[in-house]
Amino acid sequence: MTIYLDYAASHPMTPAALDAYARAAALPGNPASVHAAGQVARELLEEGRARLAAVLHADPRTLIANSGGTEGNNHVLLGAAQAWEQQHGRPGHLITTLTEHSAVLAPARHLAQRGWNVTFLHPDRGGAYTPAQLRETIQPDTALVSIHHANNEIGTVQPTPELAAIAAEKGVAYHVDAVQAPGILPVDLSAWGVTFATFSAHKWGGPRGVGFLYVKRGTELPPVTLGGGQESGLRPGTQNTAGIYAAGVALTEAEGMRDATFGHLTHLRRHFMDAVQDIPDLRFNQPEGASPKIVNLTLPGADGEALLMNLDMQGVSASAGSACSAGTMQPSHVLTALGLSEADARASLRFSFGLGTTLAEVDTAAQALRQAARWSRSG
Repeated sequence: MTIYLDYAASHPMTPAALDAYARAAALPGNPASVHAAGQVARELLEEGRARLAAVLHADPRTLIANSGGTEGNNHVLLGAAQAWEQQHGRPGHLITTLTEHSAVLAPARHLAQRGWNVTFLHPDRGGAYTPAQLRETIQPDTALVSIHHANNEIGTVQPTPELAAIAAEKGVAYHVDAVQAPGILPVDLSAWGVTFATFSAHKWGGPRGVGFLYVKRGTELPPVTLGGGQESGLRPGTQNTAGIYAAGVALTEAEGMRDATFGHLTHLRRHFMDAVQDIPDLRFNQPEGASPKIVNLTLPGADGEALLMNLDMQGVSASAGSACSAGTMQPSHVLTALGLSEADARASLRFSFGLGTTLAEVDTAAQALRQAARWSRSG
């Protein structure tokens, strides 16, 4: 039996979400159709959107359905850049960070190649950024600030309301990648004061391939794909009615259990860290105050790929603190930004927990890690 400890990558669909998805998927109608079957589909789609809006403290009309965080992040960066260039006739200035998800870093680098001035903020040793740091970086031609809320590798939580307030004070749009927050951390878009926010349903027990982009009312954001008029013209194409409805059901459920989930994950993380801290030379990478969902650790001298393979052989699913490309372990850009060497970044792992994770599973995973460390270090 597999012990799944990779919730930061994807949360299994909950039974309630699966049931909601099946019921909605059985309907034949296209939500854009005016006949009765289409309107039934439309009602479910909008119910899902309304459920999401209630949890996120947003107007339902500001939530644009899409395929997930990658699409949303690309839409914001490329769309905001397009709007700026159309208004000013030249590239502008973008501020983001070295520890963003690749779905932000890739379009940021693309804009840099197109002539944009892109500033990548450097984190402190815990992966955090400060309002003062942002304030001194904003320039007269800054078009957008894009900073995540909770980091997907080490769990660092940024002071989003304070950062967004600095941007607003300077008249600059602010985007937050909030993919890792719902169901674990409180999200209040009305209080945060952000211009854009991105979400992925599979992070809170909804279906994969479904996400949402929050666009503050009155904000100009061109579509980056062209077609029909769905989603207020910002994201053309037939909506995934079943996915959107199930996402809303899952988020309502996750929000109702958020306090219990936070407490459970906090207990699991402490228990796991206590259980593995006797492994020689082991170091933890997540700071105090990080999301309790994640434990990121380094085993100097070990091989990260071998560690993962050994854990998998023992029935434990975790992930590397680095990305795997073409069979070669690349050092995590998040960990190297914190000051880890490339060798230590390659020797790092991420364990991430969910409400369904048990103490017994954590104990088994700790023992498996101890064995994997011995195997890896012995060659």
